[in-house]
Amino acid sequence: MSGHTLTTILATWGYLAVFAFVAVDAAGIPFPGETMLIAAAVYAGSGGLRIPFVILAAALGAFAGFCVSYTIGRTGGRALVLRYGHFVRLDPAKLARAETFFQKYGDATVFLGRFVSVGRAFAALLAGLNRMNLAKFMIFNAAGAAIWACLFGVAGFELGHDLPLLHRLTHGFAIGAIVIVVAIVVGAVLWHLIRRRRSQENGPVRAE
Repeated sequence: MSGHTLTTILATWGYLAVFAFVAVDAAGIPFPGETMLIAAAVYAGSGGLRIPFVILAAALGAFAGFCVSYTIGRTGGRALVLRYGHFVRLDPAKLARAETFFQKYGDATVFLGRFVSVGRAFAALLAGLNRMNLAKFMIFNAAGAAIWACLFGVAGFELGHDLPLLHRLTHGFAIGAIVIVVAIVVGAVLWHLIRRRRSQENGPVRAE
């Protein structure tokens, strides 16, 4: 979808378009939600919209979309994934590995998942499949949605005049999210290994 088309949609529908595009994307349907947020922020920089309301609409859309995906996962999403997952290259083996990962790092996945396209597609769905505590999901979902919308919204608003720099910066946000997730995983694995080693060293002394 071209920038001109997005601008035309924004001129017609305004904040509702931002909410809808982001919500559909966050619900797991391939859609230019993040692109719409950036386009709306750039448009706000030229006076077409007000950036606080752009950010609010994007945050609400991101939150709502994740809630829809979570609900689908919690109320029968496994059967749908097993039946239609191959269309998005998600077979039972990959689903099992994803669920194992989520059981260990679910909080970080929900919080940081929306920063990368794969995360937006599956993070909330996995939360539902694994029956993540609803209150915890809502907290991490809301926090992630607000921070994501603020970062990308402010970046688009302030750097809309320099699109190459804006592209590098938003790409950096995604890389940063991946690095943080990897760091959490590596740290958790190392901590588990250290605890197991200490447990073995401090085990019960055998009677002679």
